[in-house]
Amino acid sequence: MSIDAYLRCPRCGVGVEAWFLLTFRDDLGVHAPAPTVRLERYVDNRRGEVRRAGQQAGAGEFDELLECAQVAHEHRLGRGALAYLRIIFETLTKQVASETGIELVDGNGRRKTFKSLLREVDESHRIIPSAFSKDRYRLYSELSEVVHGNVNEEVALEKYQHCASLVRGVIENVSRNHEMKKATEALGWGEGDVA
Repeated sequence: MSIDAYLRCPRCGVGVEAWFLLTFRDDLGVHAPAPTVRLERYVDNRRGEVRRAGQQAGAGEFDELLECAQVAHEHRLGRGALAYLRIIFETLTKQVASETGIELVDGNGRRKTFKSLLREVDESHRIIPSAFSKDRYRLYSELSEVVHGNVNEEVALEKYQHCASLVRGVIENVSRNHEMKKATEALGWGEGDVA
C-alpha cells in the first residue's frame, strides 16, 4: 500500500509531506483482525524548500505527480514510478475530452474504454507527440502492463525515462493547444480560420 501523508509537529507546527510504502501479511478486510504491517520505504518531501536537481517545473498541476514519479524511480520503485505516469496520462486525456465536449460514455451510457477515448481525443486535438502518433495507444499499454504487475521492477526501471519523456510530451502538447486556443480567441478567429 502506498500512503501519501502530511505530517505536522504538534509543538512547533512545522509540516512535511511524507510517502510510505507498506506491505501486509494478513487480510485487510473490514472485519479482519489487525494485519501484520511492514514499512518498506519512507520518503519525506521538502519540495517547498528545494527542488530536485534537474527536475523541470512548468507542467502545472502535474508537477507534483511528475516529481512523485521521479522520487519513486530514484528509490528504485519502477512500477510505482510508472503508475504515477499512467495517472497523469489518464487524467490529462479525460480533462481534454471534458473540456472539448468529447463524451466519456458511449451511446449506451457505459464508460468508453480508454483506448477508444484516447483515439478520439488524439484525432481531434493531437495530444500524442507526432513521432509516436502511429501507435498512440502503446504508451498507455506499456504503463498498464507495469501497473497490472506483468513487468518486473528492473524492466519498469529501464522503461521509466522513455515513458516519462513521452508523458511530458503529451503535457507539452496539451499546454501548447491551450495557448493556441487562447491566442485565436483573443484575436477573434473562429475554428474555421485556423488550419
